[in-house]
Amino acid sequence: MLKNFFILCSGADKELIQSSSNGEQNKYAGIGATVFFTAVMAFIAGSYALYTVFDNIFTAIGFGLIWGLLIFNLDRFIVSTIKKRDSFLDEFIQATPRIILAIIIAIVISKPLEIKIFEKEINTVLLKEKNAMALNNKKEVANYFQTDLDKNKAQIDSLKSDILKKEKEVNDLYAVYITEAEGTAGTKKLGKGPVYKEKRDKHDTALKDLALLKTTNQAKITELETKAKTLQADLDKKVAETQPIIEGFDGLMARINALDKLPWLPSFFIMLLFLAIETSPIIAKLLSPKGEYDFKQEDNELALKNALAQNKYQSELHRKTDSEIYDKVYSNIKEDNELYNYKKQKATELLKLQADGFVEKQKKSI
Repeated sequence: MLKNFFILCSGADKELIQSSSNGEQNKYAGIGATVFFTAVMAFIAGSYALYTVFDNIFTAIGFGLIWGLLIFNLDRFIVSTIKKRDSFLDEFIQATPRIILAIIIAIVISKPLEIKIFEKEINTVLLKEKNAMALNNKKEVANYFQTDLDKNKAQIDSLKSDILKKEKEVNDLYAVYITEAEGTAGTKKLGKGPVYKEKRDKHDTALKDLALLKTTNQAKITELETKAKTLQADLDKKVAETQPIIEGFDGLMARINALDKLPWLPSFFIMLLFLAIETSPIIAKLLSPKGEYDFKQEDNELALKNALAQNKYQSELHRKTDSEIYDKVYSNIKEDNELYNYKKQKATELLKLQADGFVEKQKKSI
């Protein structure tokens, strides 16, 4: 039963192969098995590739099954249409388009399986790319908010600087009136005289201005710091929103690009393996000598061609014979006076009727 199934997969004529020897049947069963297992590998490869796209196992299996059946049908068609000829060159020219198609199929089938085989290495490449993308994303988002953050920080620094300047001014005034009281500077008179009182009042006024400035600027600083926290929160939120997009950067195209960044030799040999599997039925048919099945198929084709040629010849001969007979019949009729007189009479009657009709139309128009 399994042998009959593989023969069916090879695309061989059922009646011809069953009437052939057991060895011939085994040859085509082997070709059919190669076609079948190539389709199975195409199903696995297609399912995995589509799973990376849809992330749904049932959808992937459904589309993978369709892909596997498509490859099976193509391979079966390719193998079944290659026929043995008397010249190997003629056979190779006949098989060349099919070999090119087989190469394309092998490349398409091998790529998803390569992605699965080198999955760990690809994940490493993708991780590096994701980290680089995350860093670049943070820089871009930070650059987007940087102007507002810098402006906000500059305003806070300016307000703090005003407070420091005012504190320095108050401290300087304090030192002035203290040294005046001690008699070490200013009038250099020990005691709290009028000059001391004037300098003390100036210091006290500046101290009050400092307290007011601190209250006003601190309120502004608090507001600006709150705004800075809001800007930082918006920045972090933007980074968090874009991070899932970066984490999701592991689709089919990303994995194919990551595979291209790995050493090419292992991937190349895997593709060669699939190429050998895909083209093996075609190569087997090209290299194998003409067998019993091929002779029977050629005999049937020759019989059909002879029958068609004979039918064509008989049809052409029948046409020529009929033409000659009808030519002779109409030649004899042409010389028949009775038929001539009859046709002349009818033609005369028709001309009279046409003339009468023309006269009637003319009378109506007058």
